Amino acid sequence: MVYGTRVSTPPQTRYAKSGDVNIAYQVLGEGPMDLVFVMGWLSNIDEFWTEPSWARFLERLASFSRLIVFDKRGTGLSDRVDDQHLPTLEQRMDDVRAVMDAVGSKRAALFGISEGASMSALFAATYPERTAAFVSFGGFARLMEAPDYPWGRTRAQQEGLLRAIPEHWGSKPVGIELRFPSRAKDEGFRQWWTRYLVRSATPRAAVAFTSMNAEIDIRHVIPAIRVPALIMHRSGDLAVPIGGGRFLAEHIPGARFIEYPGDEHTPWTMDGDRIVGDIEEFLTGTRHAAEVDRVLATVMFADIVKSTERAAEIGDRKWRDLLQDFYGVVRKNLGRYRGREIDTAGDGLLATFDGPARAVRCAQAINDDVPSLGLAVRAGVHTGEVEIIGEKVGGIAVHIGARVAAEAAPGEVIVSSTVRDLVAGSGIRFEDRGRRPLKGVPGDWHLFRAAA
Repeated sequence: MVYGTRVSTPPQTRYAKSGDVNIAYQVLGEGPMDLVFVMGWLSNIDEFWTEPSWARFLERLASFSRLIVFDKRGTGLSDRVDDQHLPTLEQRMDDVRAVMDAVGSKRAALFGISEGASMSALFAATYPERTAAFVSFGGFARLMEAPDYPWGRTRAQQEGLLRAIPEHWGSKPVGIELRFPSRAKDEGFRQWWTRYLVRSATPRAAVAFTSMNAEIDIRHVIPAIRVPALIMHRSGDLAVPIGGGRFLAEHIPGARFIEYPGDEHTPWTMDGDRIVGDIEEFLTGTRHAAEVDRVLATVMFADIVKSTERAAEIGDRKWRDLLQDFYGVVRKNLGRYRGREIDTAGDGLLATFDGPARAVRCAQAINDDVPSLGLAVRAGVHTGEVEIIGEKVGGIAVHIGARVAAEAAPGEVIVSSTVRDLVAGSGIRFEDRGRRPLKGVPGDWHLFRAAA
């Protein structure tokens, strides 16, 4: 799967009228209950479906509900507004009601992320007759820290973000380190997040929304929430400290609180299936096992030759620095050939591609670049059906790819016959390496060397 290309067919975008403003929304699923998803900060509902983990997360939510997603006024596909008159939380609640009315939803659960949770909490307190439940992830009652509220964003963090927006909007993934630290070095994800922000708001609007969110403080409202509430937060959340989530849970009568490990601010980049399962169980009383998606993909393994000997030769500290340089080379080429980094294992890397020719050329480019670091790499490429389980891949095709890589000599790219057949006409030349048994894989496999 490649960032920026459709990984799912998005639902049809429709518009609801909220006063004089058109609010873009989509509906997915046919479950017995309605669930309104409220994104934090900025959004573009069309771009939700171009990031694999996000699309999967939404599809899982829609497996037990009628899922309703929308762009708040001033963002994404909804009408843009005057930056000097940004929507208040009250107007944003009007937008939710307008969308619910447009789809015929009399009562729905609201699931808010970050600042979206603040608006959802206010909606739940104001319109309990239309709110079946309130669910929050990475949410807060107040965004900024204060003498009586030490769990908010620091002034330095806020000022840094406000500087970064006009300086880097469209050229760098603004705010990625706070929101997605595990993906901050993933070049494909960085490009997707940069594009997502550009398509969600202009730099001026982004600054205005960021400043406006800093003024949110609904601490006096949340004790009035009388609907079932589930508050979820990660223990190391860098964007909104976990104290903000605990404060919500402690001040909403009867709220349930779940703490997850990790430092991601959003729910879909880590443990997405587990989080959806917790939401489903809370809202419906039951929990279904996550379905395993199977797709055709090309896997590429790249391993450093004689890594143990080299590490012993130069020492641990220099080896760690050298590894960082190695992964920098690999990730540069993954970005160039649209590969997706799946896993690293000390001295190697597993990546997937949606096209075998790109995978072969990426492996060749890595082999061309790493000698400048004093390293040699062996690489293997195979195409087959893989299981998509959260952010990982599994299945026999992955095992075959690893065994194919093990047959490569330093500086070589070895591929299976499947890859050779699929790239016919690409201009890539191959040398026959004959049929060989692969450890742990039935039968003999016809292998080929991709010529330089």
